Amino acid sequence: MSTLEVLNHPFREQFEVFLDEHRRVLDESLEGLTEEQARRSLVPSRTTLLGLVKHATFAEKVWFVEAVTCRPRTEIGLPETPDESFILAEEDTIDSVRQAYREACEASREAAAALDLDDLLHGNRRGPLPLRWVYLHMLRELAQHGGHADILREQILSSEKPR
Repeated sequence: MSTLEVLNHPFREQFEVFLDEHRRVLDESLEGLTEEQARRSLVPSRTTLLGLVKHATFAEKVWFVEAVTCRPRTEIGLPETPDESFILAEEDTIDSVRQAYREACEASREAAAALDLDDLLHGNRRGPLPLRWVYLHMLRELAQHGGHADILREQILSSEKPR
């Protein structure tokens, strides 16, 4: 379902459709790239296209696994800080990172399915937060990183074109 199709639907459905659109855009930012292109660093930070999707996997797990289940990051296998979530291991590939991201997104959908927008999530370091706030935060996070991915992808692909 597209974002236009949910214009008059309940807020919950609107949030979920918008979240899934942003998830898809970020996932698709890696399509058709080589491993080298996906890992290419174009900015002074750790930000790469592959790192952005790996970080988004971290964000999904923080906001839906940690926050909903109250399990600590160490138990979930997450780094302590968001900055660390951009670090790529040698074994990280486009396929493995995309698969982990897709699985994290599905786990997020499942974790939130039984909750109402005003239900409080108790596992976040900030304290109890309503699911509505988490959805809004994730929309902001994914939109921001989707924009980063779009610019990085454009830079990578334009540098490969013959002049």
